[in-house]
Amino acid sequence: MARTSRPITVTLGELKVFVDERVNAGRYASASEVVRAGLRALERQEAAVDDWMRAKIKESLDDPHPDIPAEEVFAELRARNAALIATDAKRK
Repeated sequence: MARTSRPITVTLGELKVFVDERVNAGRYASASEVVRAGLRALERQEAAVDDWMRAKIKESLDDPHPDIPAEEVFAELRARNAALIATDAKRK
């Protein structure tokens, strides 16, 4: 099969160890496969966040109750973001 994309250079830094471990364990045949799997996972995660946001927006627009002050909304978003960052940090 002909290659459909051009090669690129990516600096992985500390993640190179992670990639090498996956390849050496036989889970992936190459670093490219690991990176593609990671990008597919990122794509799924972003799609899930987009779906969640769309559902929340629709729910909000359809809600007959009074609006929530922006300060409360941003406080909740900051808390969710901090929780996601903490979860990602634990995985590393």
